[in-house]
Amino acid sequence: MAAPAPNTQQEMRRRNLARVLHAVADGGPQSRAAVAARIGLTRTAVSTLVDELLGAGLLVELGPGRSGAVGRPGTALALSDGGPCGIGAEIGVDHLAVCAVDLRGEVRARTAMDAANRDSYPGPVLEQLAGLVGEVAHEARGLGLRPAGLAVAVPGLVARGTTTVVQAPNLGWTDLDLGPRLAEKALGGGDGVGAGGTAVCSIDNEANLGALAELWLGGHTPPPDDFVHVSAEIGIGAAIVVDGELLRGTRGFAGELGHVPVRPEGRPCACGGIGCLEQYAGEEAVLRAAGLDPRATAAQHPGPGARIDLLAARAEGGDRAVLGALAEAGSALGTALTGAVNLLDPQTVVLGGALARLAPWLLPSLEHELGRRLAGPPPVSVSRLGADGPLLGAAHSVVRAVLDDPMAYRA
Repeated sequence: MAAPAPNTQQEMRRRNLARVLHAVADGGPQSRAAVAARIGLTRTAVSTLVDELLGAGLLVELGPGRSGAVGRPGTALALSDGGPCGIGAEIGVDHLAVCAVDLRGEVRARTAMDAANRDSYPGPVLEQLAGLVGEVAHEARGLGLRPAGLAVAVPGLVARGTTTVVQAPNLGWTDLDLGPRLAEKALGGGDGVGAGGTAVCSIDNEANLGALAELWLGGHTPPPDDFVHVSAEIGIGAAIVVDGELLRGTRGFAGELGHVPVRPEGRPCACGGIGCLEQYAGEEAVLRAAGLDPRATAAQHPGPGARIDLLAARAEGGDRAVLGALAEAGSALGTALTGAVNLLDPQTVVLGGALARLAPWLLPSLEHELGRRLAGPPPVSVSRLGADGPLLGAAHSVVRAVLDDPMAYRA
């Protein structure tokens, strides 16, 4: 849907500043004349906007550029690699991770740690996360970057328009507002994101941020405007993109594919339901089906992705129990996705997170299930971002907020 026309001079200026930034972001280094041609404004108007963005440290001049026009080449403009950056963080069941991404989309600083967060009190988890945020923010500043905000990916339901985690079953958290806690711990003084100024903190479901990363960074040619993105850590998450926008739902809970029943008389789930997909295609379910005790395996193979790597290694080695477990998981995924495809009619389905690592053994039964249940099922692709999707999506969401409204960043 087209954006409403700006009705004040300030709104028009705000919108045009964003159009200039996006033109350079989408088209790479280019002259003022090329930007003017791209967005349909006069060279004089664009030059004024560019001067403002240069002064704010959002654009830099590289040198003579090629516009394709006759005459002296203009100075090439590029997004700054020393201006604002987005800080993204992820709270996983068994890890914490933080990264800084500059306006050009480059990861400039990153850190992570193993952390047993299941059923942990939020306080110690957020203290550890704040420490990692401080490390990354300090490193980013040393590179000449200015943290513009913090976005955090969590494995749970986040109420729309808030920073409240309504329910995160695999963490054991309910009705927890992370915003004030992180504002105090990670956005305060010292080396925090907000040191020397103000910064925005946002909280979102990991599957949502993984889908946004796929939309922005997935490398699809052409990029799909409508897709279902399915990912996994301990649980199963999904997010839906329609017309290039994330479909959140009234409360912000859209995409809870992991708790769609696939076996109505099946196993009880931590959410209170029966026969949920997570009980047949989640990491612990696959381990059990392969004859491995989830807790013992987690103790022997701690850290993010360690159990997935174990399953992949055994599948590569021809372990029949693991192959059977992955085939069953793929079939359950196909059953759940059938309903989503019938309801939404997406261009494609994308497997991300841990599912991307296990795709070679999940896809045959998944695609078979879709094929026998649907007339003309959509193609299923595998994300090249893998487990990094939610973290990158978090950091890039901050960057895109700057590109979308540079005036707000300056303010």
